[in-house]
Amino acid sequence: MFTDVDHIGFVVHDIEAAVAFYSRTFDLADWERIAMPERHMLAAVARVGDTLLELIAPTSDAASFTKYLNERGPSMHHIAYRVDDIAAALDAAKARGVQLIDEVPYVGMHNTLVAFLHPKSTLGVLIELVQHCD
Repeated sequence: MFTDVDHIGFVVHDIEAAVAFYSRTFDLADWERIAMPERHMLAAVARVGDTLLELIAPTSDAASFTKYLNERGPSMHHIAYRVDDIAAALDAAKARGVQLIDEVPYVGMHNTLVAFLHPKSTLGVLIELVQHCD
């Protein structure tokens, strides 16, 4: 089902402070900032090998991860795996007893389709499935 690790997502309060920390501490450069007003969030991504490091910050309390951030503070939020066919991957996961957060994939950043699997059925880790559509 999984073909690669696509990205690792971290929730943060302040994108610029988090980018500065990762840049200064781990020599990461070339950050891309992505505004996602429809999801009430800002993102910054940088490549680490073939994997993206994704920092996300809410722009309002309506962001889906705001409660998580407020309860746990800045931390790793999810891991995203690439799949070739997201609809088939969702069907297979559901057939194997995995609880889906998203029954239907939706458009993600960088020309992708994405969907999330519930951490209650994935050993406590929020998993995002990502299909690249290029």
